[in-house]
Amino acid sequence: MKLVVSVGGSVLAPDLEPGRVAAYGDVLGTLAADHEVAAVVGGGRVAREYIDAARELGGNEIELDQLGIGVTRLNARLLGAAMDGPVKPPEAYDAAAESLRRDGLVVMGGVVPGQTTDAVAAALAEYVEADLLVYATSVPGVFDADPNESPDAERYDRLPAADLVELVAASGSLGSAGSNAPIDLLAAKLVQRSGIRTLVLDGADPERVRRAVRNGEFEGTEVVPDGVGEA
Repeated sequence: MKLVVSVGGSVLAPDLEPGRVAAYGDVLGTLAADHEVAAVVGGGRVAREYIDAARELGGNEIELDQLGIGVTRLNARLLGAAMDGPVKPPEAYDAAAESLRRDGLVVMGGVVPGQTTDAVAAALAEYVEADLLVYATSVPGVFDADPNESPDAERYDRLPAADLVELVAASGSLGSAGSNAPIDLLAAKLVQRSGIRTLVLDGADPERVRRAVRNGEFEGTEVVPDGVGEA
């Protein structure tokens, strides 16, 4: 199976604790023994701090995106080191696909301004024709309302891709932690276009990713291609 895992920066390295990074490296490395695995890593808190500081200093949005991309690539290097993988992450989709074909394992960060790593993961999954895309986020799935603001918010166990796009568009979600849809609109549209089965789950414990891939056991939301029935 060909697998793409999007690991949020706030999930991988909220405080740069080596043990957490090592645990993710162990899980992804173990999965790579049986599957082709591509990991896309976000920037998390550190990226937001750099972006906020640069914004106050007058940086434009492209410059802010470039700062964030730099942090995602640092996080990708950190995770790659935990897996004894390539130290320098690829910076383009074709280079990532080549590494995946050659090594069966690749770790990367952001690509271009205007794209979150949510979208990068979805685009890479489409590019390499992945069988499964997993979003390991700080939110345990997709909800019908913001669970931090609405105590009665209910999680979707299964959601057609078109409904995900509609939900994200209506909420104006940018994929921030605590939002009812923890991926952004571009990522949702790419998931819909590609038709790739997608799981959104709480990635605080990397073992949840391993169980979801190996046993199909997870608590979160399964996003299915449009037209797929309940069976």
